[in-house]
Amino acid sequence: MSAPKKKIKVPRVVRLHSNEIKDITSAASGEVCAIFGVDCKSMDTFSDGDTSKAMSSMYVPDAVMSLAIRPSEKNRQDAFAKALNKFTREDPTLRIRVDDDTNETVLSGMGELHLEVYLERLKREYNVECESGQPKVNYKETINKKVKYEWLHKKQSGGSGQYAKVVGYVEPLTEEEMSELADGIRYEFINNCTGTNIPPEYHISCAKGMKDAMVEGALVGSEVDGIKVVLEDGASHAVDSSDLAFRICMANGVRDAMKRAQPSILEPVMKVEVQIPSEFQGSVVAGLNRRMGQIEASDVSADGSGVNLLAEVPLSSMFGYSTELRSGTQGKGEFSMEYSRHQPVRRDVQEELMKNHEKERMEKAA
Repeated sequence: MSAPKKKIKVPRVVRLHSNEIKDITSAASGEVCAIFGVDCKSMDTFSDGDTSKAMSSMYVPDAVMSLAIRPSEKNRQDAFAKALNKFTREDPTLRIRVDDDTNETVLSGMGELHLEVYLERLKREYNVECESGQPKVNYKETINKKVKYEWLHKKQSGGSGQYAKVVGYVEPLTEEEMSELADGIRYEFINNCTGTNIPPEYHISCAKGMKDAMVEGALVGSEVDGIKVVLEDGASHAVDSSDLAFRICMANGVRDAMKRAQPSILEPVMKVEVQIPSEFQGSVVAGLNRRMGQIEASDVSADGSGVNLLAEVPLSSMFGYSTELRSGTQGKGEFSMEYSRHQPVRRDVQEELMKNHEKERMEKAA
């Protein structure tokens, strides 16, 4: 087993077909099989004892929707935690975190249906009924112009103080630069410092401060995406400079620069595929248009009885679509969707999101 590189004994290998399980002694290349009684997670590689190679991991996109949940009964908390731990080991697209402000457990995944499946599994497999809030789209923030920063962090309160200064600029990453980054990395830090104005031992702290600034953007507190941060110069103090001082200084300097760099909000856009009988094509296309969708392709079946529609639709517009499609096609329509990309929201949508964020912030502070 490639990770965590340990030997295991496989007690049983089976082939799955629908709801049937058939024991087998071996599986050839390309076959799908299952093993029992092995502690593992998604993307682990199994091999014989003479092979130490691991298959390359698949690309896992960022979660695009989040849902705050909690068990209805406090005595089911242990089962709740056990279930979520198992789910995240099975599914790398499912993320779990605890909100720092509300202390709520937040489930994040690839869409409304994805999260609903896990709520149903909690109930069916672990007997855990959950209360949940409203699903929320995972927006991101970016910047749209190059801006210089020069930030001084100076604090003196008796004894040794804190002193750090950083100078540099932030700018948007180009599409080419984004494509060259490693999977899952959405920003870049470049250290162009020369000399000893910032001693080398503090360069790592500056990088950490930059990452701190990427956690929350200036508009709605969403993760920052597609930004390059360049550190060019700075200053230090022989006594008062420290790792903490430079980390704080860098984070605040970058945050200030992002506010001045024409920040904007990005929303997830989904590739949507809809299969419907031909007689419903007009109404379904109209429905997708109302949801700000862009029809990419429309293919009619050979006998003319069915239509396959391909569209790109903002995820925020897809809430409740399964119900609309069922009722609008007499239960005969089906759809699937997957993440495509993030794109800038319309100006009116951005203003509304900022207004709602400020309202939530004020409510939490009250």
